[in-house]
Amino acid sequence: MPDVHAVLSASGSKRWLSCPPSARLEQKFPEKEEKDFAAEGTYAHSMAEYILTRFIKGEPENLSLFDNESPFYSAEMVDYVREYTDACEEKIMQARATDEGSIAMVEQRLDFSEFVPHGFGTGDCVIISDGLLEIVDLKYGKGVKVEAEGNTQLQLYALGAISAFSPVYDFDKVRMTIVQPRNGGISEQTKTVEELLAWGESVKPIAKLAIEGKGDFKAGEHCRFCRAAPRCKALADYNMELAKLEFKDIDLLTDEEVADVLSRVDDLKHYADMIARYALQEALSGQKKWPGYKLVAGRSRRVYKDAGAAGKALLAAGYSEDKIYKKELLGVTDMTKLLTRKKFDELLGDYIEKPMGKPTLVPSSDKRPEYNPAAKDFTDLDKENEK
Repeated sequence: MPDVHAVLSASGSKRWLSCPPSARLEQKFPEKEEKDFAAEGTYAHSMAEYILTRFIKGEPENLSLFDNESPFYSAEMVDYVREYTDACEEKIMQARATDEGSIAMVEQRLDFSEFVPHGFGTGDCVIISDGLLEIVDLKYGKGVKVEAEGNTQLQLYALGAISAFSPVYDFDKVRMTIVQPRNGGISEQTKTVEELLAWGESVKPIAKLAIEGKGDFKAGEHCRFCRAAPRCKALADYNMELAKLEFKDIDLLTDEEVADVLSRVDDLKHYADMIARYALQEALSGQKKWPGYKLVAGRSRRVYKDAGAAGKALLAAGYSEDKIYKKELLGVTDMTKLLTRKKFDELLGDYIEKPMGKPTLVPSSDKRPEYNPAAKDFTDLDKENEK
């Protein structure tokens, strides 16, 4: 039997709460190797832990301990990590100001096995003061925006903290905060201890099904990081349902059918890309030869073996630098990495504009204000009148 500690993780809770049997099904597929972005996140967390530990103890920090130690270190990372540590430090100071007996912990193990078999996790920052428990979580990734509202990982951590600390400390509310400096900033949700305990009770029967590999398969957005996804029939059926619309004239689709397709477009694209990657990896490993397909060398292009040597050869042949080299200002992202964000804002803030983004359809739950083409037209007209 696989290690039970890895079956019902808090980070994967959205998936196994939505699709209980997926937890055991995943165990049949090998763990994915840690990608660079995951290793980068681990490194960022270690830096955050160091900074906050020094702050809590009132000791000076020395970030030069991290400099050049890892390929992930950069001034930009320090800026991003400090967004998280600044938020935590502000909460810690507020807690200390209102309650002399407040405590703050970093990388605190939280056991929620009362609700989920063998369930435990690590709270990046846990703060307890009179009447309030706070859990602050750093999400260093930028690919997928993570919201605190309804976040099952943080709610499980909260249950673990309630189990551990409610017998000793008096609090009736829990504030859960996600700091995702590279995508979305800060989001929060607050729930009462009573609400969280009631939710925990609702989780128990689902967790029992999941640990036993029982329940109904249910496909959806939560499948994105499931190791079993490429071979899951439920997910294939879910995505192939769109094929039933293939033979209908688009103009004859009902509003509900169009909305249904819109709600699945991103998942469908991700699914198709995932299947293509999986099939290629299996073919490259020699484990599979897919019916009707073969491996071939992809399209190639010519490249310089040594760009520096090529440039010298052209200069020696009489070509001038302005003819063979191009010079252009670094893009905003690369320039920010070079200067750090604070220096970028200081030197170039007045030279930066952020035009209105291209209109796009998103679910009604999206927090951005609704696009108003009429308002944009009036704004453009006002600008013209000012000229």
